[in-house]
Amino acid sequence: MEFESIMKKITDMAKHDKKTIVMPESEDLRVLKAISIVCKNDICNIILIGNETRIKSDMNNNSIEFPTKNFKIVDNMKSDKRQEYANSLYELRKEKNMTQQKALELMNDSVYFSIMMVKLGDADGMVSGAMHSTSDTLRPALQIIKQKANINSVSSFFIMDTPKTELGENGVYVFADCGLIETPTEEQFVDIAVCSANSFRMLVGGEPKVAFLSYSSKGSAKSDRINEINRVVEKLQQSNVDFQVDGELQLDAAIIPEVAKIKAPNSNVAGRANVLIFPNLEAGNIGYKLVQRFGNATAIGPITQGLNKPVNDLSRGCSFKDIVGAIAITCIQCQKN
Repeated sequence: MEFESIMKKITDMAKHDKKTIVMPESEDLRVLKAISIVCKNDICNIILIGNETRIKSDMNNNSIEFPTKNFKIVDNMKSDKRQEYANSLYELRKEKNMTQQKALELMNDSVYFSIMMVKLGDADGMVSGAMHSTSDTLRPALQIIKQKANINSVSSFFIMDTPKTELGENGVYVFADCGLIETPTEEQFVDIAVCSANSFRMLVGGEPKVAFLSYSSKGSAKSDRINEINRVVEKLQQSNVDFQVDGELQLDAAIIPEVAKIKAPNSNVAGRANVLIFPNLEAGNIGYKLVQRFGNATAIGPITQGLNKPVNDLSRGCSFKDIVGAIAITCIQCQKN
């Protein structure tokens, strides 16, 4: 598999400090193909949860190369770690009506088993979601891994790699939140902006320039939602965050220098934004897909941000290449965690 542009940079970064990623979805052929590529290219170590005989049969029957390095299969139904993980889960959740019997039963669930593996340090991060819903992947992560102490809300982002190298950071943007928070509150907007700026710096490089998007630029329209965005921007600016931030800005004012000179001439972000914060999940989800489908951009994500340890949720419509990308990004999050 040839890695291009931002993905080559990300996979190279992942290789510098090799981490161990657990994958709970061994029944999915896209996952098996992605794992084969990841291990062959020395990106990280992989632990695959499932039955070894079935996994080998599935890979053989579908001409997927079985990894000879950086790879281990763990059967959660037979593992000698089942009781240890169940005991720890019980202690973590007993105030939430968890029983020892229920905790042991949950070890039959490959996602819960994998999350406990991450929690107890037997793996550095987890990637799931090819077969599981977002709630099935992230609910146990929020219950067990939990969000970072200074973050109130876990959010998500996409890396968008576009052919427009004169825009953003050589054509690369972070879009948020396009996958989790439906209608962010002011507090959630602050978390999304801070986490997205950190994710940009970590994965893309360069200095984040954060724009809060709207249908209005600098007071060209009035609404309660625009007032809310302005309060968030003011709060961020007054808290002396280590990145540039501005809003409200229309998309063209945020990314096109010529338009920015007309619509927001005094902004330190307008025309140069590389991190775009959408007003809600609806706009974010539509926005990234428009750029992906009409703008010939590569969309890498959704990637989760704000958890104590990295757990990432794939789209169920993902390709094996998307899974490779998610694994590599999870590795970098583990390095910087």
